[in-house]
Amino acid sequence: MIVLVINSGSSSLKYQVRDGGNVLAEGLIERIGEAGVPDHTAALDLVDQQVNDALDGRTIDAVGHRVVHGGERFSEPVLIDNEITRAIERLNPLAPLHNPAAVQGIRAITGKWPDMSQVAVFDTAFHRTLPERAWRYAVPDELYRRHGIRRYGFHGTSHEYVSRGAAALLGVEPGDFHGVIAHLGNGASVTAVRNGKSIDTSMGFTPLEGLVMGTRSGDIDPSILLFLMREGYSAADLDTLLNRESGLRGLAGTNDMRSIDEAAGAGDQRAQLALDVAAYRLAKYIGAYHVAVGGAQALVFTAGIGENSPGFRAATVGHLGALKVMLDDGRNAPRSREPRVVSAATSAIPVLVVPTNEEAAIAEATVAVVAAG
Repeated sequence: MIVLVINSGSSSLKYQVRDGGNVLAEGLIERIGEAGVPDHTAALDLVDQQVNDALDGRTIDAVGHRVVHGGERFSEPVLIDNEITRAIERLNPLAPLHNPAAVQGIRAITGKWPDMSQVAVFDTAFHRTLPERAWRYAVPDELYRRHGIRRYGFHGTSHEYVSRGAAALLGVEPGDFHGVIAHLGNGASVTAVRNGKSIDTSMGFTPLEGLVMGTRSGDIDPSILLFLMREGYSAADLDTLLNRESGLRGLAGTNDMRSIDEAAGAGDQRAQLALDVAAYRLAKYIGAYHVAVGGAQALVFTAGIGENSPGFRAATVGHLGALKVMLDDGRNAPRSREPRVVSAATSAIPVLVVPTNEEAAIAEATVAVVAAG
């Protein structure tokens, strides 16, 4: 089955065409909404043109959409119809930067190929197994009942894919795997996996909570926001401050990990502080989630920074001496696209690097849903 995987942004559309494990074509359409590409329908016309040669006369059988927020309703991928599209749209207030774009992509596909099977794959779905003690916030119950304020978690498609890859590397069944997965990119989250299921995760009601990220603050005392409001900051100011101007950028002046690594190596104290704060925050979560899963079988790094920054892995694991978790410098240094062990032979548990592939996971889910439907 040939699957077109779509990741719709408000002004961009990332795509990949897959036939099983083979990537036939991929690309990115940017500046949607401007003169050359007025809307997502026009963007799909460009995608159609770009993939024709790769398809060589074949046709796309189904489309899989990455949808960031599935709320409490969606705990697994679903075949899209008009009612599902409206349900995703009703979740727009929970992900105002992401879900509206996904709906635009879905409707653009429907308009262009009305008989095409479409599947929604939700970033939040893997975390629907969180126990209530993990997803509840200690706020009045009315806030949950009326506004849905609870922990949802994100990067679920990646966490699920990587947990299965880690289980395979360890030679255990996915349902028997207990581990801590650190998805570290410009957005970053860590998840506690027990028996192959998510039981806790660092991102919360939105993707802002948790780790220090590229431009997001992660955990912060809520009273700081009240203080800044009294100092004249608006809601929009705080949104920009916490989501776009904080994290590594706020500490080091840039959110590019390679630049921060180089600057720290050259003695830049701001860059070194950014690394220290981010690594320490992550190590605290790893320790907590090691306890949450009842003793992890492995610590797993994935995504852009997790896969490609041996220095940041070393800085993080350097805080885990009390758990007797240690890296092997020789194993940790090389870069590779293959799943691998980077820990020392004497480490209490293995430390793994397992590359993520969200497009492959979305395509697999799409094939399964269409076949079952």
